[in-house]
Amino acid sequence: MQRENMIKIPIGNIELEGDLQIPKGASGLVLFVHGSGSSRHSPRNRFVAEQLNKGGLATLLIDLLTREEELVDLQTAHLRFDIPLLTKRVSAICNWLKKEKATQSLSLGLFGASTGAAAALATAAEMPGQVKAVVSRGGRPDLTGPGLSKVQAPTLLIVGGHDTPVIEMNEEAEDQMTCQSELVIVPGATHLFEEAGTLEEVAKLAVNWFKAHLQ
Repeated sequence: MQRENMIKIPIGNIELEGDLQIPKGASGLVLFVHGSGSSRHSPRNRFVAEQLNKGGLATLLIDLLTREEELVDLQTAHLRFDIPLLTKRVSAICNWLKKEKATQSLSLGLFGASTGAAAALATAAEMPGQVKAVVSRGGRPDLTGPGLSKVQAPTLLIVGGHDTPVIEMNEEAEDQMTCQSELVIVPGATHLFEEAGTLEEVAKLAVNWFKAHLQ
């Protein structure tokens, strides 16, 4: 497998750092949109990314905030819930990937976690031609806003069986969606899928979904 490359993507007057992994013969690329208070170093997202790589899919784990912004957000926690800002950055990253020689031919999917799922879905609504599939892990699709009904990409919503409030949010969100969608509840899992075997189940579901829709 090709080694992971650290990349920097310019967006306006800032640069965002990411880790790009492209297995030989990759059939698609999954951009990770991390959740509140997280980063590209999230052990849960890195585990899922590793399974996607083994399944022949490229991955990009990227910080959506600069280091300076992260320091501010640690004090105020306001940027992590700024879905329009995060959506704007995810969209810019998608455009960058479509222009880069190494990634431009790969079908693009988005994997959103927690609040990041809202930004992933909002981006999919804005870029129907580019985003081919979405997977949400413990996501907050309710924060997507009116764009939710405009999502065209096939969307998989994964929620833990013990994450009751988020189950209800995802059920309501799925009712508003007009695209192909599926809600899967992982038994015994809480919001962070820390219970034995639950994150493995998330990874398996994500691999199957992306392989089906990014070929």
